[in-house]
Amino acid sequence: MSDHQLAGDHHPSPASAVTTALGPLLLLPSELLHDILIRLALPELLRVRSVARPLSHVISSPDFRRLYHLSSASSGPGPAAAWLLVFKKLRPRDAALRGFHGPSGRWFRIPVSAILAPAVPPGEDLYFLAASGSSFLFAANGRRELVVVDLSAHAARRLPPSPLGPRGTSSWRRFGLKLVADPPGSSQFRFLFAELVNNSAFLFEYQSETDTWQSSEAVQAEGASAAAGPDGTFLCAAHAGPDCVMVYSGPGVERPVFFRPRFPHNQNGGGGGADRLHVYGDGRAAVVRSMVIDEPSRTRVKVVAGVDLYGLGSVGGDWQLVSTVPGELIEGFRKPYAVMTGLLSEREGVVRLVLISNCRGAWDIVWLSYDLAHGEWRWVPVPDWGTKGLNMAGIAVSSTFSRLWPPAAPPCSRSQ
Repeated sequence: MSDHQLAGDHHPSPASAVTTALGPLLLLPSELLHDILIRLALPELLRVRSVARPLSHVISSPDFRRLYHLSSASSGPGPAAAWLLVFKKLRPRDAALRGFHGPSGRWFRIPVSAILAPAVPPGEDLYFLAASGSSFLFAANGRRELVVVDLSAHAARRLPPSPLGPRGTSSWRRFGLKLVADPPGSSQFRFLFAELVNNSAFLFEYQSETDTWQSSEAVQAEGASAAAGPDGTFLCAAHAGPDCVMVYSGPGVERPVFFRPRFPHNQNGGGGGADRLHVYGDGRAAVVRSMVIDEPSRTRVKVVAGVDLYGLGSVGGDWQLVSTVPGELIEGFRKPYAVMTGLLSEREGVVRLVLISNCRGAWDIVWLSYDLAHGEWRWVPVPDWGTKGLNMAGIAVSSTFSRLWPPAAPPCSRSQ
């Protein structure tokens, strides 16, 4: 399955030919024209803006941009409301991000090698950590530093070392870090990560506006307190199966606090069985229960038997069962796998769970979401785009990528 490109050279048609082809479309009422354009994925919209000058002023207008942002923010609880971003390692200077857009059911290629070139030496080993808004964060293993790509500015720069000093890619844990566009919609961001240092929990925060780091030692939470505020941040400082150390900062506490939530003993999440995968993120935990199946090959394979979602009722409290994925939904994506990992995030009342598995060199991605207000699970099948033998180097979910609006109009063309 081919993917589509976000950026690159293209050869637009002559303006007169484009105007002629768009003639009937331009005669439509503005409300209907907006309704058509707003259904396009961001890369498609930017390409239309770059090759169809008669529509450029419509797409670039503040009213349409505001409408598109609102539509992106409220496009529903399913995985379609966000982007799934995967970093694929290729030959040096040819690395690329690929983004899956649920509404269109297609993958888009987001070349980053040219943007990274001024900040990353040839042959550097990169790993994709996180994304928010127009910012994409990478860890460089050779130089042991962080590099951020600003897609809207088409620029990359290195971050100063954290208070823990230079760190390789293996030092960064997905469950313990978070990238936040701050303020929302801007190119400024905050990067937070939690870590155990000499058995003490610490929270580290980088602010792009000042280009500085801050560190705070977390204090132990004194029992369960009030529920976390919407602007609070939960990070997992350490974990081993069902045992984890959570760090919280935000409303309700004067300084970061840490605690060790426990799963209910009478629930599926309790215990650390070999066939249970625990995924943490944003104050949530997903427990993926699997069972071994008989295969004629020597490879030990399993299939997913159930998925349970847990939440923290309060800061300092224990895990509470929120919901279980319906069995009929699991049947839709049940496939044999040998190894599996995952990521979990929550934004605007929607919890998103991504499970990445591998079996005999073939990758499979399962994307689920849970609407907290309506108690509804959704699954959107993610089509394969040639993942056999894929050298995957990082994956992230971003619900703010569709709100990205570069000041320039990079073309979007179909890749061959």
